[in-house]
Amino acid sequence: MTSTDRALDGNIPPQRLTVAEIAHLAGVSAPTVSRVLNGHAGVALATRQRVEAVLREHGYRRRDSEPAAIIELVFHALESLWALEIIQGVEQVAREHELAVVLTEMQGRLTPGRAWTEQVLARRPTGVVAVFSELTVQQQSQLATRSIPLVVLDPTGEPLHETPSVGATNWTGGMAATRHLLDLGHRRIAMLSGPTQWPCCRARLDGYRAAMDAAGVPVDPALVRTSTLYVEGGLRDGTELLRLPDPPTAVFCSNDLQALGMYEAARRAGVRIPDDLSVVGFDDLSFTQWAGPPMTTVRQPLVQMGAAAARMVLALSEGERLEQHRVELATTLVVRDSTAPPRPGV
Repeated sequence: MTSTDRALDGNIPPQRLTVAEIAHLAGVSAPTVSRVLNGHAGVALATRQRVEAVLREHGYRRRDSEPAAIIELVFHALESLWALEIIQGVEQVAREHELAVVLTEMQGRLTPGRAWTEQVLARRPTGVVAVFSELTVQQQSQLATRSIPLVVLDPTGEPLHETPSVGATNWTGGMAATRHLLDLGHRRIAMLSGPTQWPCCRARLDGYRAAMDAAGVPVDPALVRTSTLYVEGGLRDGTELLRLPDPPTAVFCSNDLQALGMYEAARRAGVRIPDDLSVVGFDDLSFTQWAGPPMTTVRQPLVQMGAAAARMVLALSEGERLEQHRVELATTLVVRDSTAPPRPGV
C-alpha cells in the first residue's frame, strides 16, 4: 500500500501528508497546492476550494517558520469611538508582547475580500482579530490551514463552532436599561434596535422584551423600531416615534450614537430630556458624559474586550487550549441625567 493509499484510508497522521500527496488527492499539480498553501493568486476558485477541502478533510496544518510579529485587526468600519476603544485594548496587549498591529477597514462591508485573504496568508501574522465582521467558512478554513488563529469580537453572524469569540452580556444590559426605566415609573418605553440579524442587537432587544414581560407591561409594536447604529438612524426613527399620537415617555437605544440622534430628534420636536422624555444609550462612549444632559447608558467594556481577544489569539498562537471558546464580559448600567420619572398624568 502506498502512502497515498494510506492517506485515502485515513491511516496517515495529518502532519505526514506531503504536498505531492495532497496534490494527488485533489487531482491538481504540486505547484498548485503550494500556491494555495502560500495564499498566492493564480488559482481558480473551484480548484482552490477543492484543495482546501482535502486539507480540511485530513486536518492539514502547515508548520512554517515563526509567524510575523503582528496582529491583524479587521473592522467593518472605523466611524466612531467604539472602534477606537477596541483598538486601544488590542494595542495594549500587542505592545506588552512586542507585536505590531495591522489595521484593515472594510468600508462598511462585513466580509473581507479575496485580496485581504491573500495578503494575510502571505504575511502570516501571529493571529487575526475580526471585529463586527463575518469571515466566510472558506476564509476561516484558509487561516486554519496556515495555523493562523482567528478570534471574532462581536460576531455579526454565528461563527464556526470552534471559532473563539468575545462579546458582552448584551441581554443583561438590555434588561438592566429597561428595568431602570420601569423602576422610574415609565410604561410607554420605546426600543430603537439595531439590525436584528446581528446577535448583539438581537440580545439587547430580547433583554428589553424580557424586562417588559417580567414587569407585566405589554410591548406596543409601534414603539419598537429597527434602525441603524448611527446618529442618522436615531434621528430618523426617533423623529417618527415622537410624531406618534401616543408617543413614548422613554426610549432605550441600542447604542450611544442612536441615542445621540434621539437627543437631536427631541430637540427639534421641542421635547425636553429628561423632563418629557428619558433616553438610555448603550456602550458608554466618552462623549456621553458631556452630552446635554449627560447620558444614562449601559457600559460595554470595549477596551477590555479588545484586550481579551488579543490574549486569546496569542494563547492560540502558542498552541495553548482555551478554557472557554466564548467569552462574555459584564455590562454595567451607568445612571446620569438623561433619565427621570415621567411627568405626572402621563
